[in-house]
Amino acid sequence: MRLPTRTLGKTGLEVTTLGYGAMELRGAPQSQPITPEHAGAILNSALDSGINYIDTSRDYGKCEEFIGQYISHRRSEFYLATKCGCVLDVSPHPGPGVPFPHLYTPENIIRGVNDSLTRMKTDYIDVLQFHGDPSKELLEEQGAIEAILDIKKAGKARFIGISSTLPRIGALIELGVFDVFQIPYSILDRDHESAIEQAIEAGAGTIIRGGAAKGALEGRREGGAALDLWNQAQLDDLLDDMTRVEFMLRFNTGQSNLHTTIVATTNLEHMQNNVNAGAKGSLAADVITEAKRRLDAASGA
Repeated sequence: MRLPTRTLGKTGLEVTTLGYGAMELRGAPQSQPITPEHAGAILNSALDSGINYIDTSRDYGKCEEFIGQYISHRRSEFYLATKCGCVLDVSPHPGPGVPFPHLYTPENIIRGVNDSLTRMKTDYIDVLQFHGDPSKELLEEQGAIEAILDIKKAGKARFIGISSTLPRIGALIELGVFDVFQIPYSILDRDHESAIEQAIEAGAGTIIRGGAAKGALEGRREGGAALDLWNQAQLDDLLDDMTRVEFMLRFNTGQSNLHTTIVATTNLEHMQNNVNAGAKGSLAADVITEAKRRLDAASGA
């Protein structure tokens, strides 16, 4: 079975409903250590499995370099997304759980994009996104939007977007300049449903992160509350021989307004399991409706 595809909004790109989020390739100290060879194996496995959308960032350690080293010769097989606004001279790494600083001046954006192109050994980025969830006001104040539009005009980025969340995302959608929005969403985190609909109505593409709700059902991070919600909604009753992760992924990949859901892993077996789940396609529409009904009832929505 092949992964289904959807059109990424007005970009026209036919992206697989499951994408690969390369964040975990950043290695220590924010993730588990990873060798370059294993990073290469993961990236090639993603392409071999049929995934055609890879999302990365300069903030993800050597990830862009790994892409350049191990899959730049396969550039025609995938759409490449990265971020801008990242500060190039951050050293040492801020450490586990500490976010990178971001700077949205034209000079930093242009320098960062040129550096990313060099690191990834490519002449263009398919989707260039602002990183760090900046506000509309901050981007306008620093001249960032004009800078990214100039980069697009120069052919170094085909389409532009932003990784954003509430409460800032609504005003950014209303600007009408972004081709895509990267938005968090999963069966256990549905706060952005209205923002997703707003983006769709504006003709934008949606790139969904957090779709597998990493660790949420194993008691890690904020897993306690998520597991409680899952149990209160009695979602196990809907699994029908699926694993919880498969159910969560197919909940996302089955919704037409979620164009691609990017999932990160450094485990080859997990990668294949995710692909197998995505290739099965959507959950039945009535199952998605029933899951949402149970979740709303359990949360008092």
